[in-house]
Amino acid sequence: MSRNAALLALGLSLAGCGLSPVYSGGSASAPAVLAAQVAIAPIPDRAGFLVREALLDRLGQPTEDVRYRLEVELDDQIVGFGVRGDNSVARERRTLRARYRLVEASTNTVVVDATAGSDAGIDRVSSNFAVVAAETTALERLSTEIARQIAARLALYARTAAPTAGLAAAK
Repeated sequence: MSRNAALLALGLSLAGCGLSPVYSGGSASAPAVLAAQVAIAPIPDRAGFLVREALLDRLGQPTEDVRYRLEVELDDQIVGFGVRGDNSVARERRTLRARYRLVEASTNTVVVDATAGSDAGIDRVSSNFAVVAAETTALERLSTEIARQIAARLALYARTAAPTAGLAAAK
């Protein structure tokens, strides 16, 4: 079977089970409409800045019609493990967890309350500069992953709530 025929068969089988692309409809899709209506509340600390910037990259700047507020609380931890013979730490694990809430701005009703999280391993070397650089790089990657998880969950909410929440764009 050729590649195109296999892809066509896969597409037809997925269509039969009710799966469809989340963003079908492009900028008029429910997730895109929701993203344009979400204002992201400030998040404290460096990790908060990075997560907020990553969320803005994924969701975009809100339009003037802000219907929702996204509130994010972060827990950023670095834990050492793996002890060397001189009792120094050989490895670290940086963990970034987020609890986030999507709140309807007009009624202060929480419509999504969920968590996201990710972690990264960091080797401890003799250079403090290298360790700080590795910790910073890990935080940047974790922030991007947290934003990806949050945006995916909001897109899922938009798809399931579109008929009742009026998220589908008027045609």
